[in-house]
Amino acid sequence: MSRLEEIIELEKRYLLPTYSRYPVAFEKGKGVFLYDFEGKKYLDFVSGLGVNALGHAHPRIVKAIREQAAKVIHVSNLYYNEYQGRLAERLCQLSGLDRAFFSNSGTEAIEGSIKLARLAGHRVGGEAKSRLVGLEGSYHGRTFGALSLTGQEKHRKGFEPLLEDVTFVPQNDIEALRAAINANTCAIVLEPIFGEGGILECSPEFLRECRALADQHQAALIFDEIQCGLGRTGAMFAFQTFGVVPDIVAIAKPIAAGVPLGAFLAREKFANAISAGQHGTTFGGGPLACRVGLEYLAIVEEEKLLENVARVGQYLGQQLHLLVDKYGAAQAVRGRGFIQGIVLEVPARPFVEQGLAEGVLFNATQDTVLRFLPPFLLEEKHVDKGIRVLKKLLGKKRQNEQNVLPAA
Repeated sequence: MSRLEEIIELEKRYLLPTYSRYPVAFEKGKGVFLYDFEGKKYLDFVSGLGVNALGHAHPRIVKAIREQAAKVIHVSNLYYNEYQGRLAERLCQLSGLDRAFFSNSGTEAIEGSIKLARLAGHRVGGEAKSRLVGLEGSYHGRTFGALSLTGQEKHRKGFEPLLEDVTFVPQNDIEALRAAINANTCAIVLEPIFGEGGILECSPEFLRECRALADQHQAALIFDEIQCGLGRTGAMFAFQTFGVVPDIVAIAKPIAAGVPLGAFLAREKFANAISAGQHGTTFGGGPLACRVGLEYLAIVEEEKLLENVARVGQYLGQQLHLLVDKYGAAQAVRGRGFIQGIVLEVPARPFVEQGLAEGVLFNATQDTVLRFLPPFLLEEKHVDKGIRVLKKLLGKKRQNEQNVLPAA
């Protein structure tokens, strides 16, 4: 039995069967590459679903983890540590918002954002001001609050009843948005760019209307930037790309380079609605995660990775558009920077499986979208390798179609 077979067999016996995994196990990584237990090398366009923005085994991250682990990993939020305030300060400086709360994950950041919005809503409009507005096709996580705001039936099905008083509107439908919001709305919650929803952008006009309606009705505008934030669009925050500032923004994935950490940042007028004891976490904001978070932000700045995301992301988009021009199975390109997708007319999962065999990791979402969430270290030569593989796979599909004889 191979090492991979041993791993698969053990998981089949003892894990809840919640994941439909691809038949590969990785032993190590370096830069934009991963290596399986047989030593095969894979170019990584997935980066741990957007987590590994610095690639794998970045020497500065490895050094920070080693040094901090030898000092103290966890002390709990009963006590101060030297890094939590520093990371909060840096994130507030970068975002223009006023206060931060640290969690363990993006889903928890969404949960905290909802709680804060409801507290603030109750303060100005009583308990009736608790309604939430989300977007159809959105994805915010799998805990009950986050799931209640996720506008995809396939994720919600089987877990009802969820939170009441949630209204979904179509993305970029301004009239539906206006109709959904009233004096009892406490928050509008959205992803500026849908991640799991298929790399679909909110229009600037729609986001501006969200901002205006939130102001008009004293509601919180909450942006979920768990996947599209912290550099992936080529700006530190996606809202800076669109020119609309939210009241609360949820972040996570790359912030601590693979160490679990999430956060939400808030304007003071919402942040001051909460008091001691109304929210908390055991692990969130620990010294190890926060020290690594500070190192992540320093690396992004000092290695000029936002500039790299913008430049190489533009090149990636150009190359994907050329595939659309050449191959009938490729229909459209969505997104920007290092959050992009190519829409296929056929299921995307077979392309992911065939990509594995070619040593390239792609990811499928919404059945027909190949999603690209590469590390910020990606270079044009890596894009070229991925495009060569996609050309091969798309060409193979076209050849197979041509070889199919018409029915008699």
